[in-house]
Amino acid sequence: MIDVQIHQSFEGIDLDHEAIKTLIQTICRMYHVAEAEVSVAVIDDKETCRINAQYLNHEGSTDCFSFDLTDETEGRSCFEVIVNGEKAMEQARLRGHSDQAELALYLTHGMLHNLGHDDLVEEKAQDMHAEEDRILKSLGYGAIYQNDLQ
Repeated sequence: MIDVQIHQSFEGIDLDHEAIKTLIQTICRMYHVAEAEVSVAVIDDKETCRINAQYLNHEGSTDCFSFDLTDETEGRSCFEVIVNGEKAMEQARLRGHSDQAELALYLTHGMLHNLGHDDLVEEKAQDMHAEEDRILKSLGYGAIYQNDLQ
């Protein structure tokens, strides 16, 4: 079973809890993860900056954080994805799609990191972004990353 817990501290964006659960569960199934606990948190830009400085020693904002908290002795995966709801709203307006689609992109990106994808090298980044769009298209969001490049 894929258990998805959603926490929202940024209230400016409407969350579709069922759509988020479906997205996370779909990604897990695609990657043959049968047992998982996934925590999703939606925060604001200020909190994103604080986490970025405190845990990653980076300055400024970002769209998402991902943490694989899996304990191999437990027999199930444990992931945390923290997304910047404020940035999702801002970027959605700039790029001409819905807040939900941008948020789905951030969630997908974070989950793919937890499942072994890497975007630090350009070739791997292209593969990762293509996979994001493939997943998002399969769930009716469209090619959000590719759309962002246009």
